[in-house]
Amino acid sequence: MKVALIGRYMLSDRREYPCQTFDMSPGGVSVVAPVVGQPGERVVAYFDHIGRVEGVLVRTIPNGFAMTIAATPRKREKLADQLTWLANRQVLGLPEDRRHERLSPKNTRSFLVMPDGREIPCRVVDVSLSGAAVHLDMQPPLDTPVTLGRTAAKVVRHFEGGVAVEFTRPQNIDHLREQFGG
Repeated sequence: MKVALIGRYMLSDRREYPCQTFDMSPGGVSVVAPVVGQPGERVVAYFDHIGRVEGVLVRTIPNGFAMTIAATPRKREKLADQLTWLANRQVLGLPEDRRHERLSPKNTRSFLVMPDGREIPCRVVDVSLSGAAVHLDMQPPLDTPVTLGRTAAKVVRHFEGGVAVEFTRPQNIDHLREQFGG
């Protein structure tokens, strides 16, 4: 479906470039991009409202490229739901259904500090004024008080490979950019 989402991507040279989706499905995406890689090259991309996707560049198009999206069946289903919501939102002029806009951090490495003081390495998927989604190797129980980096939070949701945390009080955008980049 035609959907215009702002994002950024990284080719095998590990340099980051801005992009915008042209169309997207749960199995692939076409993007307008300033730098085009080679067919078969691995691509990691982050798109507003969608988050991280990765896959392989399959062909070049005028001013960009098309790539596959490598994902589990569950992630593809979630992506299909997100795309449907985005398409309906654009057609109907609906507002964003999250409390705060999500940012894709530049500094994704962090620690989730548990109540007993253990520091669990994690990767920050996205962050907002009210919370964050993190990938980690365990899933603390819901309502567990934690600290993400230097910010107090609690676990509010589980997802495949990680958790969502809600900050104990809303953050300001400058603090988030200082801590996570973005």
